[in-house]
Amino acid sequence: MMTGLWWFQPQRLTKSFALPTSVKRWKRSSKPNWRSSNALQANTIRSMRLLGNCSKRRLVRNVQDSHKNSFKIQDRLKDVFYVYGRLDISVMELRIRTRMDQSHKGRFNILCWRSNLKNWLRHVALALILLLIAACSSDNSVVPTSTWGPTTEPPHGQIIAIDEIEASKLVAAQESVMIQIYQKALPSVVNIKVLQGLEETETLPNFPGVPDNFLERGEGSGFVWDGEGRIVTNQHVVAGATNVTVIFADRTQVLAKVLGGDVDSDLAVLELLEPLENLFPIELGDSGEVQVGQTAIAIGAPFGQEFTMTTGIVSAVGRTIRSGSSQFTVPEVIQTDAPINPGNSGGPLLDRRGRVMGINTQIISRSGSNAGVGLAVPINIAKKVIPALIEEGKYEYSWLGISGGPLVPDLVKLMELPAGTQGALVIMVREGGPAGKGGLVGSDRTQEVNGIQYSLGGDTIIAIDGSTVKDMTDLIVYLTNNTRPGDEIILDVIHQDGSFEEIPIILGTRPG
Repeated sequence: MMTGLWWFQPQRLTKSFALPTSVKRWKRSSKPNWRSSNALQANTIRSMRLLGNCSKRRLVRNVQDSHKNSFKIQDRLKDVFYVYGRLDISVMELRIRTRMDQSHKGRFNILCWRSNLKNWLRHVALALILLLIAACSSDNSVVPTSTWGPTTEPPHGQIIAIDEIEASKLVAAQESVMIQIYQKALPSVVNIKVLQGLEETETLPNFPGVPDNFLERGEGSGFVWDGEGRIVTNQHVVAGATNVTVIFADRTQVLAKVLGGDVDSDLAVLELLEPLENLFPIELGDSGEVQVGQTAIAIGAPFGQEFTMTTGIVSAVGRTIRSGSSQFTVPEVIQTDAPINPGNSGGPLLDRRGRVMGINTQIISRSGSNAGVGLAVPINIAKKVIPALIEEGKYEYSWLGISGGPLVPDLVKLMELPAGTQGALVIMVREGGPAGKGGLVGSDRTQEVNGIQYSLGGDTIIAIDGSTVKDMTDLIVYLTNNTRPGDEIILDVIHQDGSFEEIPIILGTRPG
């Protein structure tokens, strides 16, 4: 059995490996540095000749030259055995111990034990070939490469096994990281309990004891934004709240008030009514650096189970969702398969360093519970919105005043545009809005193609301030991240007749 474990000392290199059981000794070479008493070296060379075209003379020369820089040979053998040191050869108990002969510097003394098991060649052929390549290579210390790379599957029938000890270490290291992330973030995460007033009870039975107004309980999550007692959560968690209680991990409970909320991003800020000395603002990340496949960690109170951590990966980035009752959309939303359920809303979505990359806001589910599609508002949007909510209680977005859709290939043909043209097709222009004042034209008719109704006649936006626009999402992202009300933008537009025009537009403020 090859354990796949290396212990590497300055003058000792040991590795479990198998050699054939029947190889003939090779007569002593004429080279003075070759030890005739070391039969196993000759056996090794003989075995490698069976697998390759390397000559005895060249092989001997390479071995003899190795004493000039013994550590190069050690490193080379280490790399070779490391690649194929995980072959699952359960029928072998053969070892070769390679060490530096202290009495003969620069030489290797190889000791072996023979195995009486039969089918050895099938299991070790690949490893010997790699060793052959190392011996026959030039003086430059280049690590030999295999015939199949890390992006391809190993040859048929070859099984790669992870050593149990090393695997245990990897699992322990991963667990340690998760524990540290949880312990680091826990003092900054809060559970939020709210009482929301319902003013009308007309649909309720007129039973004695039913009040004219009654309260509904709600629950969500949040995190500490700064040392002044500001807490970030979702707008839908605290909308209409008459009483808000913030609960910390040490069971401290503090009443809070709503400083401001933004329906369009589904973000809100609370302020603690009682000052606390030991507040731990959470570390913020950069959602612009988030990549699909990286670790995603959610901490919150799903179904009222406070301070629960769930893990997964980032499933997608750049999603666009509609926020609650808002008519506008949130761009660059992060999608994750980390379990998110009712009660997680407003809690942080963390990266592998414990930094916030998003604020959990929605799930896509037919049952109302986690189905592997969780959505989080990117933290970069929160960095813009939250300071404005703290200072003014609201955030004002720039507004163009259009609705539109993508320029699909069928539309490109109908509009007789060059093949491959991309852009945002203007379907509707809000009367009196910035786009209408600037001269943009919306669609005026529809046409059915392959059973699908398409709007025609509108302008197509292909760029904004020199940035390419492939669809409406690109337009929304640019407006959200780079503009404020009152800014002037330049739109590159293709009209219905195929003419091109640059149109300057002064942006307005989104209506409430």
